[in-house]
Amino acid sequence: MAQLRQDFQQFVDRDVKVIVLGPDSSEAFSKYWQDNDLPFTGLPDPRASVLKLYGQEINLFKLGRMPAQLIVNKEGKVRFVHYGHSMADIPQNTELFSLLDEINKKP
Repeated sequence: MAQLRQDFQQFVDRDVKVIVLGPDSSEAFSKYWQDNDLPFTGLPDPRASVLKLYGQEINLFKLGRMPAQLIVNKEGKVRFVHYGHSMADIPQNTELFSLLDEINKKP
């Protein structure tokens, strides 16, 4: 999430709404968001209902959810998906910016 926070304004400049899902309860998620003053939206998903919709993996040997990044356009169509194999397997923001710029390119 540090990577998202660091470049948050660049997402905003691209008219992107950043939403982070997590496995914690609403109370724990809210406390974490307040304690860390995160500028993007946090959505608790303790029952993994959203996780299941998008096919995010749970690996108990790696202590839970594997990272997943999705880009969904304003029409609700998934335009990019990356399922990570570890917490180190997350695309760099520069890669996401390139994809966003291509997706948002006017015809």
